[in-house]
Amino acid sequence: MQNMLNLKNPEFYNNRELSWLQFNTRVLKQAQDISLPLLERLKFLAIYGTNLDEFYMIRVAGLKKLFAAGVIVLGTDKLTPLQQLREIRKYLHQEQQVLEHCLLGILKSLENEGISVKSYKELNQREKHTLDRYFRENIYPVIIPIAIDATHPFPNLNNLSFGLIVKLSDIDNSTVERFGIIRVPRVLSRFVELNHNTYVPIESLVAQHVEDLFPGYTLLKYASFRVTRNADMEIAEEEADDFMEILEEGLKLRRKGEMVRLEVGSDTDEEIINFFNRHTNIYKNDIYKFHTFLNLSSLWQIVGNISFAHLLLPPFKPKNIPPFDRNENIFSILEKQDVTMYHPYHSFEPVVRLIGTASKDPDVVSIKMTLYRSGTNSPIVQALIYAAESGKQVTVMVELKARFDEETNLLWAKALEKAGAHVIYGVRGLKVHAKAALVTRRKKGRLKQYAHLGTGNYNPSTAKIYTDISYMTSKDEITNDLTRFFHFLTGFSKKGKLDELYMSPTQIKPKILSLIHKETKKGKEGQIIAKMNSLVDEDVIQALYKASQDGVKIDLIVRGICCLKTGIEGVSDNIRVISILGKYLEHPRVFYFKNDSAKIYISSADWMPRNLLRRIELLTAIKDEESQNQIIQILKLQCSDNVLAHELQRDGSYIKVKAGKDEKPINNHKLLEEFLNKISKASKKETQRSVSQIISKLFKGTKDDTKL
Repeated sequence: MQNMLNLKNPEFYNNRELSWLQFNTRVLKQAQDISLPLLERLKFLAIYGTNLDEFYMIRVAGLKKLFAAGVIVLGTDKLTPLQQLREIRKYLHQEQQVLEHCLLGILKSLENEGISVKSYKELNQREKHTLDRYFRENIYPVIIPIAIDATHPFPNLNNLSFGLIVKLSDIDNSTVERFGIIRVPRVLSRFVELNHNTYVPIESLVAQHVEDLFPGYTLLKYASFRVTRNADMEIAEEEADDFMEILEEGLKLRRKGEMVRLEVGSDTDEEIINFFNRHTNIYKNDIYKFHTFLNLSSLWQIVGNISFAHLLLPPFKPKNIPPFDRNENIFSILEKQDVTMYHPYHSFEPVVRLIGTASKDPDVVSIKMTLYRSGTNSPIVQALIYAAESGKQVTVMVELKARFDEETNLLWAKALEKAGAHVIYGVRGLKVHAKAALVTRRKKGRLKQYAHLGTGNYNPSTAKIYTDISYMTSKDEITNDLTRFFHFLTGFSKKGKLDELYMSPTQIKPKILSLIHKETKKGKEGQIIAKMNSLVDEDVIQALYKASQDGVKIDLIVRGICCLKTGIEGVSDNIRVISILGKYLEHPRVFYFKNDSAKIYISSADWMPRNLLRRIELLTAIKDEESQNQIIQILKLQCSDNVLAHELQRDGSYIKVKAGKDEKPINNHKLLEEFLNKISKASKKETQRSVSQIISKLFKGTKDDTKL
């Protein structure tokens, strides 16, 4: 029975931004995990750096803008923008020491494996000579030295600009001192490679040739720097006659947004910082001095060295399992049965095959798709272009507002239009984040439709490293709804309601709240398992609190932000939250409700206000019993993970879950790889057995905390 506690109490909620910082700390902990191969650990540092760049460009920039405007926006936790900025800076300045210690430790260990990162001064004379020649031939022609004085204004430094600030002395008059900037263009690699195993930070090499870039001057001192700017674009859609044109303008302005962070080398002194600040006015607490090199995302250059692939986790080849392991026509397969796949364990190839086959099949009359992040060199987009050029009706919703993929999406949109496809750029005021494809084909004088619905993007590259769920069907109730969905995208509609599927911003949130309420009424007989990237929505959190108060057992697998607090007596006693980080990026949104007739739902939407209220998303019930069982067992396995899982604590921090004395380690990524390898080698008779029965064998001899 629910008590009378005020569920809006700010003490019952984690701050969104601080919860995100905890997520990135979990990424950093992966880099600290000595059980992982060295380059795998270095990869997590690169991910950490990329994540932090985006956090500053979007979230911190937004808070600074609110503070500057004097706006007090209070979330469920009631922290003001200024309070959040202070907490963020404090958190990151403290974590920086951990980060640097971790990176230096990994680099030292890599030296024992034959990989080294050295400054120019650490090289022998032969190596220096090689680099000097490399500088003259490859760097000097494209580097940009900039004098700064009365006739040379301080340059506009684009977002994520990297370079050196230099202080120079006139050779003919040592009392004349000047400052300059050397911009290092992004076309140059972050590290100069020697013999494929020695990496020299480019600033170390450039610093040795400053006097070549500024003839007649002597270098007194220098510091490396990196700039982060506000990269969030505000697009006035109501005033836009040509959305593509206004987006292109927005992309240009992004490079020149307000500066929100300055990273500098540890040898940077106050004089150089003061010089920089006279021209940029960056807040002192947003200046970070690094004792390692700047731009952690550049570590991908080292991680990608194929000569040292043995220092990464063993690669896994995604499997095509029945019914996609044979040459049968994909349309015939989907007419016989629904298929649910869990990528990357199951290959993404059948999804690519669906669109590729449709593009060439003379009986196919139309293809409709949503594209959010399709990536470069996309075989799916190439198939759509071929289909359009072949005279098929191709309709593609290309979401131009997909953050940081806008430029790629612009290129694809133009290419599709040129091929003759009907391209939609979005729905006014809403992002289209749904993942759906619909193929219409003539069969025996009638039209038959085939659908794909997923939790992830139509990107074959990321499908190898992101876990996601695909659902493929030819059921009329699904395909009819998808037809209406695409009509809603291409036309005008104030009633975007579907019958079998659920669409935000009108249907998904009420459905989720209804499903939670149904479990609440069952009390201790109720059970919810929900897996997502982020949990922020206040109404959903309060509904989960009420369910917990009535005894519903709730397991949440939330990779990133979680504003719900666990361990509150009388409020969240029955809620457990874990975050899983490992070899694969956990990306599905999948929900289990024990007492619902469908039990399992998959979605493109996280439980966040932006997904539920400000985006077009889809929620799909999985009614096929075998598919339900597969997904339930996967959720069960992940809830039992004691290797990759971190559990949320009452104070908002996370503690890594560890196997008990009598338990065996459960690494869900590794076990699922082993499982797929096993069934791919099994006989046809064995593979026809229930997959859920095979998965359940993984639990023999383990503690199972998730009774289903």
